[in-house]
Amino acid sequence: MNKGWPSGFFWIVMNRGKSNISRLGVLLLLLVVVVATGLWATKDDFGLGRNMEIMVNMMRELNLQYVDEVNPDKLMSDGAAGMVRNLDPYTAYMSEDEMTEFEFLATGKYGGIGAAIRMKRDSSGVYIAQPYKGSPSDLAGLKIGDMFVSIDGEDVTKCNSEQISAKLKGTPGTKVKLEVKRLMTGQVEALEIERARIAIPGVPYAGYVADGVGYICHKDFTDGCYDEMRSAVERLRSQGELKALILDYRDNGGGSVQEAVKILSMFLPKGSEVLTMKGRTERSKRTYITESNPVLADVPVVALVNNNSASAAEIVCGALQDLDRGVLMGQRTYGKGLVQSVVPVGYNAYLKLTTAKYYIPSGRCVQRINYTHSSSSKDVDVPDSLINEFKTVNGRKVYDGKGLMPDVKVEPEYISSFAVMLYNLGYIEDFLDGYVRRNPSLKVKNGEFTISDADYKDFVAFMTDKDVPYESQTRMALEVLKRTSKEERYDSDFAEDLQQIESKLKDQKMDNLENYRAEITELINNDVVLRHNYHEGVVEHNLAADSTVIKAVELLLDGERYSKILKEQDTERN
Repeated sequence: MNKGWPSGFFWIVMNRGKSNISRLGVLLLLLVVVVATGLWATKDDFGLGRNMEIMVNMMRELNLQYVDEVNPDKLMSDGAAGMVRNLDPYTAYMSEDEMTEFEFLATGKYGGIGAAIRMKRDSSGVYIAQPYKGSPSDLAGLKIGDMFVSIDGEDVTKCNSEQISAKLKGTPGTKVKLEVKRLMTGQVEALEIERARIAIPGVPYAGYVADGVGYICHKDFTDGCYDEMRSAVERLRSQGELKALILDYRDNGGGSVQEAVKILSMFLPKGSEVLTMKGRTERSKRTYITESNPVLADVPVVALVNNNSASAAEIVCGALQDLDRGVLMGQRTYGKGLVQSVVPVGYNAYLKLTTAKYYIPSGRCVQRINYTHSSSSKDVDVPDSLINEFKTVNGRKVYDGKGLMPDVKVEPEYISSFAVMLYNLGYIEDFLDGYVRRNPSLKVKNGEFTISDADYKDFVAFMTDKDVPYESQTRMALEVLKRTSKEERYDSDFAEDLQQIESKLKDQKMDNLENYRAEITELINNDVVLRHNYHEGVVEHNLAADSTVIKAVELLLDGERYSKILKEQDTERN
């Protein structure tokens, strides 16, 4: 027991489940005990104690005297949110319920049936959006488009996605009884499914994209992704000679630092220093080194990155760049160089807080936003005047403060907002529900599948009576120009010109279905592949037309250019 704490206090806290004392009472008691024992000795500590007393007094008075009844848990949650509001977006109070969701995001694991679900825009029910390969839902035969009718005897046709998700999750090994309306037959079927520990794959696909050139898609750094990466490498080796490797970290938002360091050990000599953390306290300072011999010591590597590559993905890619072990290709990364720790604050609640910044081997930190000078309404990037130059092992110039700049820049490919809107509104999924019913024996080859011209014509007909609240940026700009020209008395001068522009602007729904046909077709193709061959099939389907992957293959097959980049080429500063 800590010296100076009254034993009675510890009895109350440790036995709070057996006592009638309220949470607010415990907070008040804690304050009294701490003040009484004189634990605050410094000026800063006195300030902390004073403000704790003010906060507890506020909660007490609100709880006792506010005109309407208040919820102390809600007061605490709101107060905690306000306390961290002006720090950074990664520091947050997490209640017991929120901690469950956080654990899923951190580990990629939960107890359930293993399926993504969706609610139709007209609230007509909740449907299977994707059964994960090999999960209980998949093994039970659930398909995309099957609708939930009842769960454990309770009618759920009026429930939303969150409510049904909560009912499906549970302790692994327990069973859940379902009634689902089958997409293919329209019949209601009863099933009993045993819940399992569901792990969302961090490495959903690995394969060859050219002779000897392997490709691994790595989507997040959840626990165990290093083992998935090792397995992916072994599968590639079992299929042929692995001469070069593409690591795809596009849209990888990061996760576990430990997994990142273990993955780096596959490519770097044992004992390589790959990461240093530095914070205010000594306990926050730590250096990470690779602890095993590499399995791919000499295989050329190209890592693909974009604006959504962050955190642990930047640790891996930054170390590969700083140690001249691989070439980065794509767009500048997100720039998250902050480290979070999770600490308990009582009653199964936790505080996730930023405790350090991380530094990759060259000594640079990739953090892009200076939250010290930021506000809740506007992020402040590190100014150009504070950007510093660093050197890789081979002496190439690299820079801090704005994420990782790729060695080979590739312009991103954009998809039209009209096509995205069709997908988000659920029209593509609705159309394909009918499509798969009409084509029950369809065989789909991932790399080759595409719908026919007749199929797209059917989709256009399907969309005839559908509402799409879309207005192009060009038309919005034209409307602004028409309005401002009238306000500034130029409308008569510009009238003919504006009319000509408007006559050439064809962005109505049926026009857009033709203008963006290629993009819409690919969204439809992806959904068909998903329904037949899971998410890994979609990844494989998209590889053939992925311009960045094609450029990466070309680079890896050009050994002289690849070597020259790692020996001589500086990255751009901005």
